[in-house]
Amino acid sequence: MSVAQDLEPAKDIIFPPGDIESDEPPLESDLHLHQIILLLKCLELWWQDRNDFYTAGNLTIYYSQRQLKSEEFRGPDFFVVLGSERKPRKSWVVWQENGQYPNIIVELLSSSTKATDKDLKKQIYQNIFRTPEYFWFDPYNLEFAGFHLVDGNYQPIEPNPQGWLWSQQLSLYLGVQNNQLRYFTQEAQLVPTPEELAQQETQRAEREKQRAEQEAQRAERLAAKLRELNIDPDSL
Repeated sequence: MSVAQDLEPAKDIIFPPGDIESDEPPLESDLHLHQIILLLKCLELWWQDRNDFYTAGNLTIYYSQRQLKSEEFRGPDFFVVLGSERKPRKSWVVWQENGQYPNIIVELLSSSTKATDKDLKKQIYQNIFRTPEYFWFDPYNLEFAGFHLVDGNYQPIEPNPQGWLWSQQLSLYLGVQNNQLRYFTQEAQLVPTPEELAQQETQRAEREKQRAEQEAQRAERLAAKLRELNIDPDSL
């Protein structure tokens, strides 16, 4: 058999059908992917003891009034549903979720989606989803805006002095730091990633170790001084 024949792909390999129900297109860039992952893992860590929410990224929401998956669906880049069971899902099907829509949606702008995110999707989230809070963020030029539902219409959320926007739904600020959209507490503390939290714990342990070593050295110096004075430190 020739080398060329060896390299020919096997024709009898049958790949199984996909098991993903979400109809979302590929993400615009790795920046978009990393931003979605960042929002997901920070919130899941922050709410690690809660089981009353669902959060997902680039997942399809089906909301057809006729309960058909072939019509009326959208896929926000990131969304959170409060008061729902925290479990894996292939998609969010409104009529199978007690009619619940997201409480907060974040869209990541790109050259191909910017117009839709700012117009059509905003109208859908306002008029059909009735999502209380809608944010958008551009990972490239860092454009950031947020809106909350007031009397049925989206009104801009006023930024604080740092430029962060308060999310009443999450009880957290959203703001840009190091070119990324991050969460901040009401006390202006950054909500950490699991990696950042692990690093903080390592640094805290190192500080405790150094403090213990300094205390031991101080005690040893004091003991040596007492011995110079013919005082047995162990007798004190």
